[in-house]
Amino acid sequence: MRKEEIISILSEWNFWGRGLDTGHERTFYLKRILSFLEGVEKVISIYGVRRSGKSFLLRQVARELSEKLGKNNVLYVNFEEVRFGSNDVSMLVEIYDAYREFIRPDKKPLLILDEVQEIREWERFVRSLHEKNEARIIVSGSSARLMSEDLATLLSGRDIPVEVFPLSFREFLEFRGVEVGGERDVIIKKFEIIRNLREYLEFGGFPEVVLEGDEERKKAILRRYFETILVKDVERRFRVREREKLEFLANFYMTNISSPVTYTSISKILNIPRKTVERFSSYLATSRALFFINRFSPTLKEQERAARKVYSIDTGMSNAIGFRIFENYGKTMENVVAVELLRRSSTSPVVRIYYLKIDGREVDFVVKEGVRIKQLIQVSYASSMGEINRREIDSLLKASEELRCSDLIVITWDLEDRITVDGKVVKLVPLWKWLLM
Repeated sequence: MRKEEIISILSEWNFWGRGLDTGHERTFYLKRILSFLEGVEKVISIYGVRRSGKSFLLRQVARELSEKLGKNNVLYVNFEEVRFGSNDVSMLVEIYDAYREFIRPDKKPLLILDEVQEIREWERFVRSLHEKNEARIIVSGSSARLMSEDLATLLSGRDIPVEVFPLSFREFLEFRGVEVGGERDVIIKKFEIIRNLREYLEFGGFPEVVLEGDEERKKAILRRYFETILVKDVERRFRVREREKLEFLANFYMTNISSPVTYTSISKILNIPRKTVERFSSYLATSRALFFINRFSPTLKEQERAARKVYSIDTGMSNAIGFRIFENYGKTMENVVAVELLRRSSTSPVVRIYYLKIDGREVDFVVKEGVRIKQLIQVSYASSMGEINRREIDSLLKASEELRCSDLIVITWDLEDRITVDGKVVKLVPLWKWLLM
């Protein structure tokens, strides 16, 4: 391809050309990425479930850095652009050479390589540029191959991974034009916040879905996302031939969110070999469509043998895909809490999330920070004290003694209070308020 043609295509994607729509700002991620760019000289790798908003986020990074460094010093390339033709690493080299020759950056440029998994052996190019200290680089992709575990191998530890999730509830409200600042806003807008929370539970936080007004179209979009994830991020990547079994298992998980599962029990229920269940479950988790939380135990061996709880990365997706005959707000609330805990823990390498089974009682979430248990959490669809299950409180108190943790929380639907039992304080916090903390 002639260099003039390459520049013509690139001009449609870059701020030194026509510029791009940058969408609704994802402030949390934007600030985080910009802070990494000011820090250590490492490749920043952006990964996460397909359609979570990574490309728009990268456009926002390009906009900010174009203003700071100068437009000519930022190159954004989206490799889903069909006009590039070739998907060989030589195409990547040609693009970079054309940019250097025609745009002439006068500082160390920032290269943003979006959907880079479309280019074979892209990591060779990135490693070479990085080792020569020739450019700052951000890579991003929806493919399972660009998830953090694989990136660590591809870039030999030269990267800082950033996982992008569907919208948090705070982001959801921002997309809806609901400004929530301090305590005053929360009090004044409480009923508006709760109304939005019901929609957030039902349809989730994928940006396109949040911005779509029609409920049937929302469901259709979510079903299409799920199908695309299965085909592109599981079947093609892992060369799965047993399509029906994969779909059967994925639907089973989406139907049974917030539930403990074992490979053996699923194998019997679905009549699928245990090894196939284990293998397909790993593939689905790698795609980030769903994730598992281990049971807390002093030994890793016991954790691996115990049942794990399964959650969808987005409740809208599980509601659109899973089989339902009635609403189970308790399970959906628990899933939303699990995703939020995962989102918060993704910024700290020492935080881990578990559930706990103790003397036949269950605690929904154990938050472990380093070697200490930081917090114990139950989730209850309760709006009054009479709806709080005493067994849930007793489970927290028992776990508090065993794990020496005094930060005890029950996340409710709309009940806020404090219970003191045997000198221990249990805080009751509404879900909407906890999500905005």
